[in-house]
Amino acid sequence: MANDEATPELQPESESALPGAIRVIVADSEPIFRVGVRRICAIEDDIRIVAQVESAANALTAVGRYEADLILFECGLSDSPREVVSNLLAVAPALKIVLVMNEPTEEETVEFLRRGVRGIVTRSVGPDLLIRCIRKVHEGETWLDSRGINWVIEAYRAQASQLTSPRSRMKLSTKELQIISGVTQGLRNKDIAQEVGTTEQVVKNYLRKIYDKLGISDRLELALYCMHHRLLENFKAETSTVETPAIPQVAAASASGVGNISRR
Repeated sequence: MANDEATPELQPESESALPGAIRVIVADSEPIFRVGVRRICAIEDDIRIVAQVESAANALTAVGRYEADLILFECGLSDSPREVVSNLLAVAPALKIVLVMNEPTEEETVEFLRRGVRGIVTRSVGPDLLIRCIRKVHEGETWLDSRGINWVIEAYRAQASQLTSPRSRMKLSTKELQIISGVTQGLRNKDIAQEVGTTEQVVKNYLRKIYDKLGISDRLELALYCMHHRLLENFKAETSTVETPAIPQVAAASASGVGNISRR
């Protein structure tokens, strides 16, 4: 029994291949939780469990092996659940992730949503609410309790305030400004490294420092920050290989979704 639970298991064909059924993977360390979810879903015509796993590594294996629409993933399966979320979406970009947590915090809730999580439930979630959650998330909605919703709203209000309110210019080095210039031109980290004369890893390290300094989380927010604060307006590159971009081009790229200003 223990060995069977350690590896992903596919439901019998008669249960897993119903047309239109929501295909779910359950990744949880507690056998009783996995069995409970399976029994709850078994009486629903539109939901089928296609795999059950008890580790983060097996969750990644299951996502790569089976066609699933949604995964119920227990945060406690990994010491770095944020990285696991990113890895799951790297393997299956269309996968919808619902996290099972004991007591979500504000910081965790906001960060998980930013990373692509579609829902968060606690271990005490009732059967009816769990089924509703699965269906709503599958339909494209986000599932949070009222406290989580308030946290997310406040986080985006704070972000909007940072992007629009006047702030003193942060102390950024010439190298950091060169890298920011490359980002707003839509260059990849590899291309920026070639332009600046360093390695791709160094560029990644600089970007993390820049994000911390400016209070932002990704490349798109960096581009928006540059537009609102005219961060590069007076910047003169020390070499001729890095040029200050035209701000309207950045706006067009971010507005149309074209270019490489993406979350990395």
